[in-house]
Amino acid sequence: MTRLIDYDAAPAEVRAVYDDIMRTRGVRDVNNFWKALAVDPPLLRATWERLKQVMAPGALDPLTKELVYLAVSIAHGCTYCIASHTAAARARGMDERMYGEFLAVVAMAAQTNRLAQALRVPVDPAFG
Repeated sequence: MTRLIDYDAAPAEVRAVYDDIMRTRGVRDVNNFWKALAVDPPLLRATWERLKQVMAPGALDPLTKELVYLAVSIAHGCTYCIASHTAAARARGMDERMYGEFLAVVAMAAQTNRLAQALRVPVDPAFG
């Protein structure tokens, strides 16, 4: 099992990242993903900084970003990421109807991707 570094046992450099995560997200504790990364403080900081940048407001709204993250997590079979980003998408407004429709799109994409791969379908020139 992966070692998790709790706040009380964390060195100062890890606590600084934890503090930023908690402040940024408005939570009282960091989740286990961050606690697992804390075994390597430079990796923890780099991952948090990059995630903050990628998930910050931009051309895509926060719910869309979470849905993309969730779709990739499903495609990669990351149980932890699926749970985390399903909860995050719900917190950003995904309701049950949206979730069902989202899952239908993900499932359809997976099916048609596999068919196109198996059939070795050449890319249409119009797709550039």
